[in-house]
Amino acid sequence: MSERKPIESWLTDMDGVLIHEGVPIPGADAFIKRLRESGKPFLVLTNNSIYTARDLHARLRRMGLDVPVENIWTSALATAKFLDAQRPGGTAYVIGEAGLTTALHDIGYVLTDHEPDYVVLGETRTYSFEAMTQAVRLIRGGARFIATNPDETGPSTEGPLPATGAVAALITKATGKQPYFAGKPNPLMMRTGLNAIGAHSETSAMIGDRMDTDVLAGLEAGMETYLVLTGLTTREEIEKYPFRPSRIVDSIADLVDRV
Repeated sequence: MSERKPIESWLTDMDGVLIHEGVPIPGADAFIKRLRESGKPFLVLTNNSIYTARDLHARLRRMGLDVPVENIWTSALATAKFLDAQRPGGTAYVIGEAGLTTALHDIGYVLTDHEPDYVVLGETRTYSFEAMTQAVRLIRGGARFIATNPDETGPSTEGPLPATGAVAALITKATGKQPYFAGKPNPLMMRTGLNAIGAHSETSAMIGDRMDTDVLAGLEAGMETYLVLTGLTTREEIEKYPFRPSRIVDSIADLVDRV
């Protein structure tokens, strides 16, 4: 096996790696500080499409993590980038929050429920039965089905919440149409993110807490992968997968000196 090139760019997941239930994970502040001081390109990624990059910048800053807006990459931004390349100036019926609607407005999309080119499903705090019914009817009428990410559940202080993947499954059952997922583990999200910071996969690393999204996306994008054990995947679960991360570490604190 050929030796990998030194890491010049870093991509890291947010929830489970840098923060957990709204609290920074020990070492996250030192890691971000080291990245910024190094001058190396980096991105903080999230499959959650609720917030804009500006929203996330403010939320992270309140937690003591100073991540510039341009260093935040969401599944909403990846979805908008994909749609802009596929059908510039198109139309979409959107189920989602400001993170997704803002990203689509920024690429010049018109949001409409009248014969849209796409139905775009993202995260929302309140999934409306009426909105899902409208999505089903539009897809059955010919709209193409896009979803920001396949995550079936999301974290909350009370426990797991149904997420985009679960709602997408409901719409698929009612329409017979599978969505195209733009977020992790689709390597598209990683590649568009790398392009946004002018980085290359062969000299980049992906840090995540999930084997089925973070590590898989990094692997398929040709990156070095680091799994931290502060999130969803436990050490025992790693062996269940047919692929492995490049390295396993206890937490982000173990990677500060590698930057």
